[in-house]
Amino acid sequence: MKCPRCSVDLVAQYQHGIEIDICSGCNGRWLGHDELEALEATVPSTPEQRRATIQYSRRQSEFLCPVCSKQMVSFNYRAYSLELDGCEDEHGYWLDSGEEGKIRDIIEDRVRGLERAASAEQSWGRFLSGLKGRGGRSGRR
Repeated sequence: MKCPRCSVDLVAQYQHGIEIDICSGCNGRWLGHDELEALEATVPSTPEQRRATIQYSRRQSEFLCPVCSKQMVSFNYRAYSLELDGCEDEHGYWLDSGEEGKIRDIIEDRVRGLERAASAEQSWGRFLSGLKGRGGRSGRR
């Protein structure tokens, strides 16, 4: 397979226990369709915490898929300001140099946000239960 950015042969390597095709020219990475999910799963999280739409603001990419040679689509990853390219036939995703780490950062941020929301919801529930326990009165006499 050739790099969609600089046409250098991609070399398969294992990172985070995932086979990723890496370009020695531009240091970009080709992840097969399921490998993006596997990369996200390297961040301590549950599938429910990672479940969400991946592609926002889709538009035509400048790159061709290294598997099928069709024009790929560019999109904002999970509505963040990270632009990735993907094959519409689900062959995989192109990540420019450094974007692998940004994906992991986004998943970590998402998990923290979901944990804060769950904690706030539990606190709110305890607060409401406390009000019910007092009969809904404010305690004034």
